[in-house]
Amino acid sequence: MNDNVKHPSHYTYGKIECIDFIQDKQLNFCLGNAVKYIVRAGHKKSEGMSAEEKRREDLRKAIQYIEFELREG
Repeated sequence: MNDNVKHPSHYTYGKIECIDFIQDKQLNFCLGNAVKYIVRAGHKKSEGMSAEEKRREDLRKAIQYIEFELREG
């Protein structure tokens, strides 16, 4: 059963949940968000956007968080 708060379907497909990977690897905020957006790319729907548009938007968000990390680094 999909729970949009505790276990959203766009993060829970596959063998492990995205948050479990992020916590296990002890990723900081920027890297954790990059992983989150990569994982959900192509899996989260958005009203008014095609699936491909949403996938590309999520990948651009991942790039943005990686750029934030590089600036901090």
